[in-house]
Amino acid sequence: MLSNFRRTKHQQHLAQLPKIPQTVDDVQTLHGPADFRVALLSAIERARQRIYLVALYLEQDEGGEAILSALYRAKQLNPELEVCILVDWHRAQRGRIGAAAVNTNADWYCRMAQQHYGVSVPIYGVPVNTREALGVLHLKGYIIDDTVIYSGASLNNVYLHQLESYRYDRYQLIRNPALAECMLGYIRNHLLNAPAVNRLDNPDRPKSIEIKNDTRLFRQSLRQAAYTCNDAASYDSLTITPLVGLGKQSPLNKTIHHLMSCADSSLTLCTPYFNMPALLVRNIIALLRQNKRVEIIVGDKTANDFYIPEDQPFKIIGALPYLYEINLRRFLGRLQRYVDNGQLVVRLWKDGDNTYHLKGMWVDDEWQLLTGNNLNPRAWRLDLENALLIHDPQGALRAQREHELGLIRTHTKVVAHYTELQGIGDYPIKVRKLIRRLRRIRIDRLISRIL
Repeated sequence: MLSNFRRTKHQQHLAQLPKIPQTVDDVQTLHGPADFRVALLSAIERARQRIYLVALYLEQDEGGEAILSALYRAKQLNPELEVCILVDWHRAQRGRIGAAAVNTNADWYCRMAQQHYGVSVPIYGVPVNTREALGVLHLKGYIIDDTVIYSGASLNNVYLHQLESYRYDRYQLIRNPALAECMLGYIRNHLLNAPAVNRLDNPDRPKSIEIKNDTRLFRQSLRQAAYTCNDAASYDSLTITPLVGLGKQSPLNKTIHHLMSCADSSLTLCTPYFNMPALLVRNIIALLRQNKRVEIIVGDKTANDFYIPEDQPFKIIGALPYLYEINLRRFLGRLQRYVDNGQLVVRLWKDGDNTYHLKGMWVDDEWQLLTGNNLNPRAWRLDLENALLIHDPQGALRAQREHELGLIRTHTKVVAHYTELQGIGDYPIKVRKLIRRLRRIRIDRLISRIL
């Protein structure tokens, strides 16, 4: 009886969320990064009113240059076009991890602005915290006219499959004027108006220390900021709910918890880094104890974007994929009986040297969560995250959903027993020594919270 009461509470939370009507013909699921690149460039070329791109970063490489050049061309051809790019403030002003901050993305933005003098394509840096390690802009969504292109991908070669290798993500094109206006309103009201948010394509931009106090106030305001949209749809129709949040008690985090807990028969979950907050692990265990089916699709450690092949110089950051595998092995060892009876299915994704960046949830045949949230402690506490929750009670998107999941599973292997995963003793000697040293001083727990 108590279990039914709790499930009703979770369902009530989802039922009370504001919902925007959506037509099935205006939802298109793309199935690869090359398709995503083509669709994004095509949408930029066709844009007539506005282009707002929000991503963690826009990289100075062939993929990033193709996007930024396309934006300048679109603006030149249509001076009335509203163009705006938002990326993380700190990420844009450093090199890649382990590299010096020379010729950064922000420096490139300035050069592009100088080369296109008189053509305004503003690029704003959003400082979610005073240091990158303590929180970044992890919002997703490219708003082009009345279409939202939603993906966890940022903008560079691997996410756009510009060269030989790719990073696999999810990609949805959703035409919905009300959804576009709702997401755009949040950007204008809560991001662009903040004193902490400054142009990165300006060489005279302030130093991070100069906006330290503004950044702290900005972070406080983000904890209260939310999408504002009208609840204009019935519970029995296809709808979308945009969600945004910062901090452990954010509306997005609460909805993720309730969404998992209201599963009637099954939950499918994707995450690139197996490092889930304790609450989400408890949710999974509760579902298994209720005889429900849980499928988790996670990247193999070699498909992790932090993985360093053994023939390359080792860096501390390269220990992360091994830490995630240790977490997964421990999790499976604890729940092996559910693997044995078929309730818990864990799949490892691997496709050559390519990397895996999928995240999201599918609950029963009714709910689908599109998000950039990695479902890890960092996303749960530090980063500014968002998501689109699709409610599909009539199964209008069933064919697209099943096709997408089928393709995601294509390059996966089911883990039948936790011992199929390597233990610490199997790791390269430098990894083994580092992990044992980290464990002795218990810093591995701190690392798992911020990376």
